[in-house]
Amino acid sequence: MLQNSSTDSLQTEFIPATLFLKSGEKFSGFSPPHQIPTAFGEVVFTTGMVGYPESLTDPSYAGQILVFSYPLIGNYGVAARETWESSAIHVRGVVMSSLALHYSSHTAQRSLLAWLHAEKIPLLTGVDTRAITTHIRDTGVIPGAITLDTTCPAQFEDFSKIHFVSEVSISEPVYYGKGSKTIIVVDCGIKENILREFAEFPVRIKRVPWNYDFTDEPFDGVFISNGPGDPAHCRETIQILAKALQKNKPIFGICLGTQLLALAVGAKTYKLSFGHRSQNQPCQDTETGRCYLTSQNHSYAVDETTLPSDWKVLFRNLNDQSIEGIAHQTLPFFAVQFHPESCPGPLDTQWLFQKFYDAVCRY
Repeated sequence: MLQNSSTDSLQTEFIPATLFLKSGEKFSGFSPPHQIPTAFGEVVFTTGMVGYPESLTDPSYAGQILVFSYPLIGNYGVAARETWESSAIHVRGVVMSSLALHYSSHTAQRSLLAWLHAEKIPLLTGVDTRAITTHIRDTGVIPGAITLDTTCPAQFEDFSKIHFVSEVSISEPVYYGKGSKTIIVVDCGIKENILREFAEFPVRIKRVPWNYDFTDEPFDGVFISNGPGDPAHCRETIQILAKALQKNKPIFGICLGTQLLALAVGAKTYKLSFGHRSQNQPCQDTETGRCYLTSQNHSYAVDETTLPSDWKVLFRNLNDQSIEGIAHQTLPFFAVQFHPESCPGPLDTQWLFQKFYDAVCRY
């Protein structure tokens, strides 16, 4: 049995538990006895070696059971709220090969185990996560369940029909910063490090809900955030963006923002087999030929064959050649699938925020 470090007030012994997949496969491990008996989610994996606090608080993971392929998770604990990507954990469950019960970092305030317990997030450890990763790479992401029961659940949720963006977006506009330029930030489940990047510029930010129509208000630029789920569910956002495009003011999107912008101009999106989730995805700038390492977390991509003729591919993923960025041929509209704010890293594409700010100042 595993026992928690004496450095935390939480003391527990782990008991046998299982990750069941809808396809019938099962992976045995251990869980704390105090967690909910069964937790359902779409099972996905990330190959990132660091950044578990950022991943767990990323709203783009809403509805998912996150499998960490890196073998040791929790070794540097959990730092203060100011470093998270949102105010809470959004995953439905966590699967790890080895959970570090002792942590070491001058920034840590508690262990990963204590944090998951406080947030009521189920976990499974002592699992061959690389076997799960290999299985998902072969068959695609799939509904699953972390359970203390010994039998497979009779039914699994259909996550394709859930409108996760409506669950993680804010409900009322929020304002940040000061400046002569106003940027509308469409919150579809925004990572807070994006807001920290914008805080470096002398701009006024109006953060609005996913379905807020801002097109009759004064603004100098529009930013479309990351977020969870199928972009096709955000019909109101797509309609609003289509109207905003008519004003020819700079528009910048990240992750889900790329898919929504593409849908707003008449292109289509599709679901990737197992998605891109890590901090080392190689992407190439199609204009300069330069390659960048990028941080990513997405399930959907833009169908290149459906892009209008006045749009172009801006970045391409060098692993599978999928679209990682789009731009208008002449107007100041562009978006990227990866995360240039990239906390915990890398910072190779941070310059895209400057590019957007410069465009806002020009128009």
